[in-house]
Amino acid sequence: MLKGPRPRSEEFFRIVRIAWEFINGFRKLHFAGPCVTVFGSARFQEDNKWYQLARQVGAELGRRGFTVMTGGGPGIMEAANRGARDVKAPSIGCNIVLPYEQVENPYCDTTVWFRYFFIRKVMLVKYSYGFVVIPGGFGTLDEFFEAITLVQTKKIADFPIVLMGREYWNGLFQFIDQRLVPDGAIDSKDRSLYRITDEPVEAADYISETARRRFGLKYREKVQRRWWLFE
Repeated sequence: MLKGPRPRSEEFFRIVRIAWEFINGFRKLHFAGPCVTVFGSARFQEDNKWYQLARQVGAELGRRGFTVMTGGGPGIMEAANRGARDVKAPSIGCNIVLPYEQVENPYCDTTVWFRYFFIRKVMLVKYSYGFVVIPGGFGTLDEFFEAITLVQTKKIADFPIVLMGREYWNGLFQFIDQRLVPDGAIDSKDRSLYRITDEPVEAADYISETARRRFGLKYREKVQRRWWLFE
């Protein structure tokens, strides 16, 4: 898509492919229930403390009735899906086709594959009532800042955003507080758009309470599948 204008036939089939990815994602995630998306690195192994933290977060979210949704890959994503599986909560992966790293983890009840990052991001946001950001790299930072920008600009509702790991994120938020706010690049009130904690229970309680208060979530029967829609 960065090659500039292409033959019209090629552009047409690209549009069809993009539309099909959206349709496929909407159909598969329609029955997901209220989700919370967990972002984080694909590179952390099971013996890493952030992996263990993500597994606890997934379990706590599952205990509160949420479907745990991730990018479906290894590392933090695997850990959060695994935590949901530990407590028998639904677990979903929205995976992306990449030349390396992004293999499907075995703890997803449902996996949806995407070719385009922007479609995958739409799905992770569209079906979520909150976001948990656990230590990661460029991709995790991209997902965090996109989510917070959407909330800041009112493109999505005021969803709760929680970052886990004060130690890890401390330098980033020093930069925000000491550079972005004083220089006027963001408003000081924008710092209230996210919460930082080290406690999985606190994170899950905050998201659950906020989602119930703002969006009226409550326990109810699952959405029924319609055979005439081939569901």
